[in-house]
Amino acid sequence: MQQEGVQPNSITFVGVINACANIEALEEGKHVHEKIIESGWDTDVFVGSSLVDMYAKCGSLEDAWRVFKKMPSRDVVTWTTMILGHVKCGHGQKALELFRQMQQESVQPNSVTFVGVLNACASMIALEEGRCVHQQIIQSGFESDVFVGTSLVDMFAKCASNEDAWSVFNKMPSRNVVSWNAILGACAMHGHGKEALKHFERMCEEGIQPDDVTFVCLLSACSHAGLVDEGLHLYASMTKDYMIPAKLEHHTCMLDLLGRAGHLQEAENMLMAMPFEPQVAAWMALLGACRIHGNVEMAERIAK
Repeated sequence: MQQEGVQPNSITFVGVINACANIEALEEGKHVHEKIIESGWDTDVFVGSSLVDMYAKCGSLEDAWRVFKKMPSRDVVTWTTMILGHVKCGHGQKALELFRQMQQESVQPNSVTFVGVLNACASMIALEEGRCVHQQIIQSGFESDVFVGTSLVDMFAKCASNEDAWSVFNKMPSRNVVSWNAILGACAMHGHGKEALKHFERMCEEGIQPDDVTFVCLLSACSHAGLVDEGLHLYASMTKDYMIPAKLEHHTCMLDLLGRAGHLQEAENMLMAMPFEPQVAAWMALLGACRIHGNVEMAERIAK
């Protein structure tokens, strides 16, 4: 486009910056940023928001802050982008500070803002802050939003407040597979394997098609509850009945399931037969099982 002498406008730059953000191409993004400054589009709120988003997604919060501070005006998209960027980089406390500052400047949060803030609370296991945000969500009328509701379920579950998680889940006017995965994940997290299986049946009865994350949650729930037969059945059903190929996470869950139950040889056989290179979590699952069941010989072999 540039070689043909066509000058980019704000929409062009937003598109190119989003492309850099999607593939986390930081150096290319910085080069485009220079072009934006040369073209005089750096004061445009949409271009600025895209730059903030690109730098945040590339993990360069320092550059994101530089752009953010120079923007002559900041809308809810800009603020939300900064909040999400800090959550992504593991700075939950800073994300909450940004949320409070945003409100002090009379910028009203939208559903995406609330999702980001709830994720920040979940990452820090900040239950009281999460409850305060929940009240704001109710006051703002976003409680019926499926994405906000799902984030509330996830936040309460990660903060070990299952009662609140279930209360939100049961009040949701509509639930998608991500919503169900959140509640199944809560069951897995707290060792409620049989409950997870029961809710999986209910999910299927409501016509929700499970995905690969659903089975990670279910297999993890079976592992923590010692439900070996149920886990083996689900693992087989995943590929046979639902046509979902097993990923590394599913294999790791199965290793953990078999290992915890003392089926060490089956677990080792599965590890060696995996169609991809085992990662640290897979090796550690089997090593942990060897420690629990006192199989020193296998532990030494696996450790090598």
